[in-house]
Amino acid sequence: MEFSERLLTLRKGMDLTQEQLAEKINVSRQSVSKWESGVSQS
Repeated sequence: MEFSERLLTLRKGMDLTQEQLAEKINVSRQSVSKWESGVSQS
């Protein structure tokens, strides 16, 4: 399982939106979206 798949699975398992996760880890929602789509991993 790749990082993007793991992130999406874990986020949904915690019943969080991309926005909520972004706030918790202090990044932008766009970053979370890029990570989940596999565009960026850093």
